[in-house]
Amino acid sequence: MPSNDVQQDPKPRPNHEAYLQTLRRMSPADRLKKVDELTETSRSLFKAGLRLRFPELSEVELHRLYLERLALCHNSNS
Repeated sequence: MPSNDVQQDPKPRPNHEAYLQTLRRMSPADRLKKVDELTETSRSLFKAGLRLRFPELSEVELHRLYLERLALCHNSNS
């Protein structure tokens, strides 16, 4: 029986160690900037996906839906 201490990653990530080394070389400020960039990219993709699913919504309606869905994501651990 496999140990519960070791998580098996089903998806190979051959560059993961190089990625971690790159992060370790970055200053805390640079890592924070990268987090901000990735967050903005994620939000843009999320909103673009909503636009594809709901093309009939106005920009105001789309933004309202975006905020509602985003709030659901933020509250999922409560």
